[in-house]
Amino acid sequence: MNFLVIHGPNLNLLGTREPDVYGRTTLTDIDREIEAKARELGAQVRIVQRSSEGAIIDEIHRAAGWACGIVINPAAYTHYSIAIRDALVAVAIPAVEVHLTNIHSREPFRRKSVISDVVKGVIAGLGSKGYVFALEFLAGKCI
Repeated sequence: MNFLVIHGPNLNLLGTREPDVYGRTTLTDIDREIEAKARELGAQVRIVQRSSEGAIIDEIHRAAGWACGIVINPAAYTHYSIAIRDALVAVAIPAVEVHLTNIHSREPFRRKSVISDVVKGVIAGLGSKGYVFALEFLAGKCI
């Protein structure tokens, strides 16, 4: 089993970025949790953080033929990137959209996702555990 995990823009600043919203957990901490879960599942995982929309799309394209699942936190691109949405549709790899915070309880502009209708599920508001739950779910799809 191979998984691609994509962290979108500004997630590299976790731990220092708006700690009252995102907490003190760093992206490195989250990646360690993901890697531990992948080992537990007997899976390989490639974890990337990309700030540009095109780089995220390139990673999705590269996953074709390799990954059996994608976990993606598109961050701000969640709300308007038709291009990322189209890339997910094009590769036809089961994907789960993850958000550290509950986007539905935040500002009105954050409550709309253009990604949600093309993924297998959405996990929002569970912090870093959302990534772990997404991997567990996708592992069941890769058998």
